[in-house]
Amino acid sequence: MGKADRIIEEMAFHNQVLPEDIPKIDLYIDQVIQLFESSFAESKRHPDEKILTKTMINNYAKGKLFYPVQNKKYSRNHVMLISLIYQMKSALSINDVKQVLNGINEKAAQKELDLEQFYSSYLSLQQGNAEIFADGLKRQAREAAEQTAGVEESEELERVLLIASLVHTSNLYRRAAEKLVDEMAKGAEK
Repeated sequence: MGKADRIIEEMAFHNQVLPEDIPKIDLYIDQVIQLFESSFAESKRHPDEKILTKTMINNYAKGKLFYPVQNKKYSRNHVMLISLIYQMKSALSINDVKQVLNGINEKAAQKELDLEQFYSSYLSLQQGNAEIFADGLKRQAREAAEQTAGVEESEELERVLLIASLVHTSNLYRRAAEKLVDEMAKGAEK
């Protein structure tokens, strides 16, 4: 159980780009990158890992994952959309992310959606997800320990079982998200 607590403590669930962290003025690409680097610094797996690069942002723009920027400056809405893209791209394909955000982009570009309110709702869900994850991780760690109790070299086996269980859980969530994306695509075709 101590391992699960240590992992949870080290995961830096609080790392997010909060609306109040986004300046009220439009930002150049280097400033957007710096904002993400400072916001997600603790969640890097390796110190030299890049959170966001100019190439990534330019590819998102070319792929129309967010509506066009004005005068090479990114608005608060762009920063929130980039944050959503950053979170989703680790589990979904870029095409899936584009499908998911298409309606949000259109509404935000036309000022038919209060993107900050939507983004705040997302952050609230994210916080609840962190609590659910922590409880689930503790349960999975406990179950892996129970499965390997009394077995020689049980620590390594326990760790492998826990990793496999976490990967399986991740795959279940990813597949559920993909199913929802597919349903969105079918709805858009009609």
